[in-house]
Amino acid sequence: MNWTEDDIPSQLGRIAIVTGANSGIGFEAAKVLAAKGATVVMACRNAQKAETARAAIVAEVPGARLDVMTLDLADLNSVRTFAGDYLKKYSRLDLLINNAGVMAPPKSKTAQGFELQFGANHLGHFALTGLLMDAIKATPNARVVNVSSGMHRSGTIDFADLAAERSYSAMGRYSQSKLANLLFTLELNRRLAKMGIPATATAAHPGWSDTGLQTGGVKVLSGIFAQSAAMGALPTLHAAVTAKANEYSGPTGFMGMRGFPAPVPRSAAANDAQVAEKLWTVSEQMTGVTYL
Repeated sequence: MNWTEDDIPSQLGRIAIVTGANSGIGFEAAKVLAAKGATVVMACRNAQKAETARAAIVAEVPGARLDVMTLDLADLNSVRTFAGDYLKKYSRLDLLINNAGVMAPPKSKTAQGFELQFGANHLGHFALTGLLMDAIKATPNARVVNVSSGMHRSGTIDFADLAAERSYSAMGRYSQSKLANLLFTLELNRRLAKMGIPATATAAHPGWSDTGLQTGGVKVLSGIFAQSAAMGALPTLHAAVTAKANEYSGPTGFMGMRGFPAPVPRSAAANDAQVAEKLWTVSEQMTGVTYL
């Protein structure tokens, strides 16, 4: 039987953060969670775009509980400010959806000088999760959802050149960042269990969805072949409310690129516990965020 948003139970009384909630998968996930009664913090880099998205959700979901807060994952100072402001306003965090990301830009750097895709897609969310851990620990059955991609299969963690100083492939670095999302999920679950914290980390990928991230020829093909952002958001929502610890939710239709969500396999590299632990240590060093 196909899993849809109708299978999501009431989220009344729950608080969710969705990064990148102003467009694509994040927007659709935020809208569904708000419709189910959750208070949704829309964590977005551009406040004006976030307010426009908020108004669009309210138009469809009258009475939606939405809180727009500024977050730039490519700047660790912004991540720290966001986390501090959140903890002043809220004492719990039921659901953290680490969704925002950049895909295949020209070689760029974050505010702290990291390669942009590794910095924003992985390090920003790694730091955010750690800085919010007090709220996660205070919330029974809290969940962290890391949004990855089928592109993780072609990724490797280039520990010798994380700054991409020796070479830069836009898609190669994107694949690395998406593999990092899954390795982070793996190691986060191990550490949560070790510490006896009743929280769960899961992961998801949207398949080939029209999310607005695509550029060039890929964008043209997306207009022809991609499923809607609403369908692409279903794996994220599945991971948020149904999946078990470390499960990876994704579309189950044609080549895993479209269709309704269920647990799907990942690459062997994404299950490498030694690499996951090393990545965690390196991520702590790079961000200055230590937790658990």
